[in-house]
Amino acid sequence: MEAFRKLTATAAPIQIANIDTDQIIPARFLKTPRSTNHGQFLFHDMRRGRDGNLSEDFILNQKEFKASGILVADNNFGCGSSRESAVYALHDAGIKCVIAPSFGDIFYTNSLKNGLLPIKLDRSIVQAIWKALASANSSEVEVDLESQTIHLPDGSTYGFEIDPFRKQCLLEGLDDIDLTLKHQESIEQHELIEETNYPWTRSIN
Repeated sequence: MEAFRKLTATAAPIQIANIDTDQIIPARFLKTPRSTNHGQFLFHDMRRGRDGNLSEDFILNQKEFKASGILVADNNFGCGSSRESAVYALHDAGIKCVIAPSFGDIFYTNSLKNGLLPIKLDRSIVQAIWKALASANSSEVEVDLESQTIHLPDGSTYGFEIDPFRKQCLLEGLDDIDLTLKHQESIEQHELIEETNYPWTRSIN
């Protein structure tokens, strides 16, 4: 997966609590192959009116936030059913970081494993970020994973916590397969020993 070190991008405030994975990507799109750009399905039903057209009321449809790379969300973002496609939709739409007071547990883990950085902050800080985005002349925010800091357009800075192991995986761009391949030599040596000591376990062609 793509490494995450420092991100400078437009941040879109989504002040809606309990956005679940079905709102992030509706269930009818879940059979779409991963090779397809899932960004087209992001918030599909939330960002459209009853006529199917994009609604100007939804933040990501507004000119200033169409190319957002960061979401500043509310409590319990990504709750609901387990679907990795929710992370695919965000990632493919260019969202590389979501800041929120809390996340759905499975969504949080899926994000870290797919190169999307979820940042947990006290809701009072999230509210301060919303306020800064509303009052500043810019919506550009810098997220520095290495220093674990967020720099806002009004000059304020906030720190955040992240598991050291997950941080290193993001910095190096290592997903679960990459982590396994780092031990490829040891795995091959183990398989050779097993093959020598227990030849009957080998498959017969």
